[in-house]
Amino acid sequence: MKLVRFGAKGHEKPGLVDASGTIRDLSSHIADVNGAALSPDSLAKLKALDPSTLPAVPAGTRLGSCVARPGNFIAVGLNYADHAAESNMPVPEQPILFNKAPNCVQGPDDVIIIPKGSEKTDWEVELAIVIGKTALYIEEKNALDYVAGFCVCNDISERAFQTERGGQWMKGKGSPTFGPLGPWLVTKDEIKDVQNLDMFLDLNGKRVQNGSTKTMVFGVAHLVAYISQFMQLDPGDVITTGTPPGVGMGMKPPVYLKAGDTMKVGIAGLGEQHQKVEAYKG
Repeated sequence: MKLVRFGAKGHEKPGLVDASGTIRDLSSHIADVNGAALSPDSLAKLKALDPSTLPAVPAGTRLGSCVARPGNFIAVGLNYADHAAESNMPVPEQPILFNKAPNCVQGPDDVIIIPKGSEKTDWEVELAIVIGKTALYIEEKNALDYVAGFCVCNDISERAFQTERGGQWMKGKGSPTFGPLGPWLVTKDEIKDVQNLDMFLDLNGKRVQNGSTKTMVFGVAHLVAYISQFMQLDPGDVITTGTPPGVGMGMKPPVYLKAGDTMKVGIAGLGEQHQKVEAYKG
């Protein structure tokens, strides 16, 4: 099942994508694609619906983030060995965790805004995990039981803020528009092997990232279980799991986003994002 949120910013409604690719309105069944709606029982009820009985949404309607604003938006750093190498950093012995601001979440095709004072805004295609039930002190062997599904994330990052301003990485990770999610939240039953998904990012029509989740240092189940040892994960929380090589910071010379750039971002089975970059005009 593919779940979406559609409509104007701040007024999104929940929906699902039927077999023909048409979005169907779910607002008579759930209030939003958020915590309660992502429980195993709720997902089972939604899956049992006949999509043809739901109102069709007009083609071209804007898509919001595929999950409503999460309580926690957690990210994993240097989770691909080849990305660690291009960043001139060691492969971590344990997952590196940091926070992205929950209010940086936005639709998959919304404009990316380069922050005020930024000179090093970068891109990162990532697999994101959406939590489906409360997880605390869980074991890796059971971790996927706590997952509702997966989606595409572009972990936009301001590298100077992240690495040159002291303190934690979150400084470069949470600016407005830095967390597009979607187009869909794909429930885990539709993904045969989450550790074998091709992923890519095109900048201005040129392929710059081309990787696979099979090269993650720490896999999905390990990450969910590991994070649950330090904090409680609630339904609707999002974990974005790291990026393969090909980011702008790793190029020689480095390349960073500028106004007018375009990106296409995708993961096999999870759909594509299409974004234009603009400068901050505040």
